[in-house]
Amino acid sequence: MDGAWVYLVTGGCGFVGERIVELLSRQDYIKEVRVFDSVAREEVEKFSTAATRVTVTRGDVGEPGALLAALRGVHVVLHTAALLDYRDTVPFGAMRAVNVGGTENVLRACCVLSIPHLLYTSSIAAVGPNTSCEPLLRGNEDTQYSGEVELPYGKTKAMAEKMVLEANGKKLSNGGTLRTCILRPNTIYGEKATFLQELYLLARARDGVLNYLEPEDTERNLTYVGNVAWMHVLAARQLQLQPDLLAGQVYYCYDDTPSTKAVLVRYQLLSSADPSLRLGSHIPYWKMWLMIQLHRLIRVILPPSWRPQPFLSVALLNTIVTSFSFQTDKASRHFGYKPLFTWQESRLRTARWLKAAAGSLGPPQLHEKKN
Repeated sequence: MDGAWVYLVTGGCGFVGERIVELLSRQDYIKEVRVFDSVAREEVEKFSTAATRVTVTRGDVGEPGALLAALRGVHVVLHTAALLDYRDTVPFGAMRAVNVGGTENVLRACCVLSIPHLLYTSSIAAVGPNTSCEPLLRGNEDTQYSGEVELPYGKTKAMAEKMVLEANGKKLSNGGTLRTCILRPNTIYGEKATFLQELYLLARARDGVLNYLEPEDTERNLTYVGNVAWMHVLAARQLQLQPDLLAGQVYYCYDDTPSTKAVLVRYQLLSSADPSLRLGSHIPYWKMWLMIQLHRLIRVILPPSWRPQPFLSVALLNTIVTSFSFQTDKASRHFGYKPLFTWQESRLRTARWLKAAAGSLGPPQLHEKKN
């Protein structure tokens, strides 16, 4: 059936989803890539090729009927759609409805329509840091780490992960079996990365000085968006070809981006776009914690129409200052993953985008539908 497969990407108009769609459209074994997204940017259809058609449907994963209609005739689902919020701008119930309820709807639709393969995009936030801010240094997929997850977003991704793993092996309506696996990205950078936009705007507003919150020895992984997308493409294909190996597995996303000091990697990315930027000083934890509490008090005092949006939460602050990194080659061993882009290529591509966008960058969004 090579050349006749139909893939569907939920959230395919998002930051990561769009890159996944672009790479899927170049695979000669795929006939059609469907995009199901509440944003539904039709320009994603430009990725259509002579062999592979890309179609976009506007819809929400919270709407079971719309999902069923979009998924009919699909062979593989890549479920990347999620509501990403790190700053308490979205009620937890609303985030859970999308990230957990939406995942439940996708799984149910796969069973009803007998779609045998589902790849779920999770996050390292589903693992930690925990509320005790215990560090994890260069762990892997088998490393034991316990405790309550700190970030509300991470809580919803952990709930969804549990559902996806429990769904692996479920019977489909045609008597077949559902096979699922999970990818866990960490911080993803690259073209259209909103956090880089924000950091760049902040540095420019401070005369080119990039201050930072984490201690200088804080270790965290960053991965280029093109490599995260490429891992999705390979994992989805191998889930079809080697379901007994990949089904029920979890894989961290990685590439050769340095992971020793997170602040230095961010500085390299931004200074590649603007060499005039300078690395500033460390902002003490206590000072930022007090600023967050003061901001909360102001929001309580001011009338609703004047209340500023939260700029940072304590949960996010705790996550930023806690080392949480992994080191693994599991994706390479299981399905032959190798980064499509080197660190130098990733950095230069990101820098070119930032340079081109510098004149038109506006205030970043505090939450987004992704991936």
